[in-house]
Amino acid sequence: MADTHLPKRAKQLPGEVWDAVGAADVVVHAGDWVEAALLEELEQRSARLVACYGNNDGPELRSRLPEVARAEVGGLRLGVVHETGAAQGREARMDQRFDDLDVLVFGHSHIPWDTTTPAGLRLLNPGSPTDRRRQPHCTYLTAVVSGGRLEVELHRLPPRT
Repeated sequence: MADTHLPKRAKQLPGEVWDAVGAADVVVHAGDWVEAALLEELEQRSARLVACYGNNDGPELRSRLPEVARAEVGGLRLGVVHETGAAQGREARMDQRFDDLDVLVFGHSHIPWDTTTPAGLRLLNPGSPTDRRRQPHCTYLTAVVSGGRLEVELHRLPPRT
């Protein structure tokens, strides 16, 4: 997930997202938490958390999280960063910046994204589970790593009432 913006955009994560957190071996958050309470709750409720800070995260979150998080997950080299710049030219920029990764999860735009660069880097943006901006739905991603392959599913959340 990314761009949760709690408690500014929502008071809490949707129940469906918490269910996915509980079922996951690894939870990824690509920044823009806004307040540390969600980080603390995810640290408690996640089997493993890989996360970075975003541009809307202040000193407390920046002191606890890296700008770029890196981890090995199921044989894949995973990176997590908040900002990747404009969509145009993203693949080439990320190939240069992250030539040591297999998968890069990013946020910032709130726009779901799933592409593979010419060098083979998989770029994933889960959108936001709490702030759809101009998108039709709030979203998050789940993924399964098996045999060195990554299968990804985008989940659309129902409108909040």
